[in-house]
Amino acid sequence: MKRKTSALIKEHREIASGVYSLILETMLAVEAEPGQFAGVYLRDGSHILMRPISICDAAGRELRMVYRTAGAGTKELSTYRAGESVDILGMLGNGYDMEKLKGKNVLALGGGIGIPPMLYLVKTLKKEGIHASAVLGYADNDTFLKKEFEDVCDTYAASMDGSIGTKGTVLDAIKENGLKADVICACGPMPMLAAVKKYAEENGMEAYISLEERMACGVGACLGCVTKTVKEDHHTHVNNTRICVEGPVFDAKEVCI
Repeated sequence: MKRKTSALIKEHREIASGVYSLILETMLAVEAEPGQFAGVYLRDGSHILMRPISICDAAGRELRMVYRTAGAGTKELSTYRAGESVDILGMLGNGYDMEKLKGKNVLALGGGIGIPPMLYLVKTLKKEGIHASAVLGYADNDTFLKKEFEDVCDTYAASMDGSIGTKGTVLDAIKENGLKADVICACGPMPMLAAVKKYAEENGMEAYISLEERMACGVGACLGCVTKTVKEDHHTHVNNTRICVEGPVFDAKEVCI
């Protein structure tokens, strides 16, 4: 059930250039599922909308979110310190369906700030006895979270400048390392997800992709984060769906990107 609550900041630190790890103490952590996100409210009254941030990890009463400072809102958030509190709305969205992944060999692909939610996914897959490997795409050698992935599963990296791993994209790393799987789970920028969708179709693979999009309300009321779909929505009778409610994770075959 979605609810707004106050959470205590347990730890908040910069882990790469402009990338921050925020650990909150909240009972919402017990409800978190891989692929879901939470909305963080800022103290500055001029920022009335929550900031959606994906779940990087959850254990006990600790909820971890990793985000990149991109605008005034996230830059303000980066100044909050341990011991302070912050209001959050959660848990939001539909994540990865573990039932659909059972008995499968999974490739978890993360690109840029789409990397953090993949960490919670591979950790959960390991607990469920589902084999997974991770391929992480970076711009350069500022490889945040890579060591944490390596502690959980076989991990490969790609960088656009070639400074680490395969030079190029996560798909280039898959090809270079001869990686095989039954299912791809991915989160990252839209061009990456479009390429993943095409790759999965060409190779007869299932693919579940988490769409990144600007959001306002986070609960489906504003229709600010719709995406085109193959099927007609039975409520609105148009080929649109809300990323924040029906997603952010979709079967790649069902969305037009």
